[in-house]
Amino acid sequence: MIKYIIVDDEVAAHNNIEDYANNLSNLKLVKNCYNAFEAISFLNTNAVDLIFLDINMPKLTGFDFLRTLANPPHIIVCSAYSEFAIDGYAFNITDYLLKPFSFERFLSAVNKVNPPEQKPPEIHINQNNDSKNERIFLKDSKKHYQVKLNEILYVEAFGNYVKVFLDDKTIITHQTLSHFNTVLSKNEFVQVHKSFIVAIQHINLIEGNIVHISNHKIPISKTYKLNVNQLLKG
Repeated sequence: MIKYIIVDDEVAAHNNIEDYANNLSNLKLVKNCYNAFEAISFLNTNAVDLIFLDINMPKLTGFDFLRTLANPPHIIVCSAYSEFAIDGYAFNITDYLLKPFSFERFLSAVNKVNPPEQKPPEIHINQNNDSKNERIFLKDSKKHYQVKLNEILYVEAFGNYVKVFLDDKTIITHQTLSHFNTVLSKNEFVQVHKSFIVAIQHINLIEGNIVHISNHKIPISKTYKLNVNQLLKG
């Protein structure tokens, strides 16, 4: 069951989303919020799987609201303004629905949300005494890539997927970043942002809040700054 809230200052928008959601047995409405402050208050004591979020709201916009969330759930933006779409994906939103939207478009967005009880496919690691030879199998579409752990530069959350960056290619696998956190060695990888885990051995330079790996620049967020500070202390 996917528990969701609606954050929108228009009653009509709530009614439309609820009408659509009532056709789907796996969705459960737990709160109607008519501004971002109501949502913040509710989320302080309640966990949800999905937020249907308007952008153009008084006092605190939808994007400003997202900046207050340390670990946001799935976000489906529902907005009448198409010009905010590119900015929306910078927050790793699940989808962007342009009002007015059809039920088919609504269903397509909701289908991108994994229910909490649905487990993604496992990552299998072949281990031996030489950590340089540890390998990981990653599924990309119908292909399974065998990758040496020491060849991974960094991994990035990408909606319901994860991008795994290597020197010569990028593999997109249907996984979560938290699952990578459980299988990658803390001695060899460090999380620097809610969306990024980097390989320590491939770090060329740490400059301010940026990690440089090869020609890539990975941001360091305030939440994970302590991880980097501990790394620098050795």
